[in-house]
Amino acid sequence: MSKLDSFFKLSEKKTNFKTEVLAGTTTFITMAYILFVNPSILSIAGMDFNSVFMATAISAAIGTLIMGLYANLPFAQAPGMGLNAFFTFAVVLTLGYTWQQALGIVFISGIVFIVLTVTGARKAIVEAIPISLKHAIGGGIGLFIALIGFKNAKIVVGSEATLLTFGSFSDSGVILALIGLVIMGALMARKQKGAILIGIMLTTLIGIPLGITNLDLINDFSFDMSPTFLQLDLMGLLTAGEKGLLGTLLSVITVIISFSLVDMFDTLGTLIGTGAKAKMLDEKGNLPNMNKALLADAVATSFGALLGTSTVTTYVESAAGVSEGGKTGLTSVTTGILFIFSIFLAPIALMIPAQATAPALIIVGILMMGTLKEIDFENFEEAMPAFFTLVLMAFSFSIANGIAAGIVFYCIIKLFVRKYKEIHPTMYILAILFILQFTVFPH
Repeated sequence: MSKLDSFFKLSEKKTNFKTEVLAGTTTFITMAYILFVNPSILSIAGMDFNSVFMATAISAAIGTLIMGLYANLPFAQAPGMGLNAFFTFAVVLTLGYTWQQALGIVFISGIVFIVLTVTGARKAIVEAIPISLKHAIGGGIGLFIALIGFKNAKIVVGSEATLLTFGSFSDSGVILALIGLVIMGALMARKQKGAILIGIMLTTLIGIPLGITNLDLINDFSFDMSPTFLQLDLMGLLTAGEKGLLGTLLSVITVIISFSLVDMFDTLGTLIGTGAKAKMLDEKGNLPNMNKALLADAVATSFGALLGTSTVTTYVESAAGVSEGGKTGLTSVTTGILFIFSIFLAPIALMIPAQATAPALIIVGILMMGTLKEIDFENFEEAMPAFFTLVLMAFSFSIANGIAAGIVFYCIIKLFVRKYKEIHPTMYILAILFILQFTVFPH
């Protein structure tokens, strides 16, 4: 105990072993839903469900343990919601990359993050993006995730007349998804820890008599990770398009930028917001060991790509553990160890139907919309770019499109009102890249 106290500085931070372990366990229970939801999303891109489950658990364990042992902070990591949707629906299904090439892009973004973090440039890039767009990105991802949840549950379906419409509420799958949504919503309203995970489990059980949960699949699970392990295709990125080398490189670069922006703002927002709640920020509003935390995030992303999963990021659910008194890396170490133990839950994961995970996407979408209250919609200069960022993620079914529209319109509006000094030079570069992407090198 004395060695743990010395290493994690428990006494200095006015905490103890029991409190930290309880906090780490709370964080794990709160975010364990990603073990089931992430494979469900990435398998749509053609990836092996079993292998992605393993990659999710192991990458979460690696990232969270690094956060605890290196940065000594009570934050957990795992493949990010929104980023996995971007990986599947935007990069693979819309832009036409193979999932192996998409893993290559994730790996490169992780390496870029490592370099940017070590050199301090990552902080400078973040400061270039206006705060209104940062908040809009989080809310836009929430709207996008919720739409995917409604689509997977078939609560919302396609329509030639109106583009979208309600599905059939007599369908047993839709009924199960609605039951799951009510269960999770009620648990969340009651502030039940692990509400999403409990909701997924209960919905899966209810799906058995409805004939939706397939118990036979539990025998098909394999712990073999070879379908995704080290399957990233870096060289294939250079021949991924028919636009020539320059067009292909620009396309890859813009996707990397999109991954990087989303992960960057998600991580920083989580670290600062949760750090503030834990009263860990200094007098200037900075989080101690911020660069170490960012480096842990970057390394975990690269490891995750090698294992076979989308971008690993810091989870806002870490706030649950902080609320239980977690103040040091021992909280994260506890969460990381539990992710390792969760590998043995793998056979159960395969039987969970889409109707059980779809409500989780909708609930997470609701939680992510909270950032919108920070946007000044009374100021049209801020409101218009933020609005385009928010709605075009869902309306165009692409996180990248939303980010691009927000950046481009922010620069245009500020130029027309002659507020040139409010535009960071980096914003001009990003705007030009996005304009070229949609005009000269359209997908």
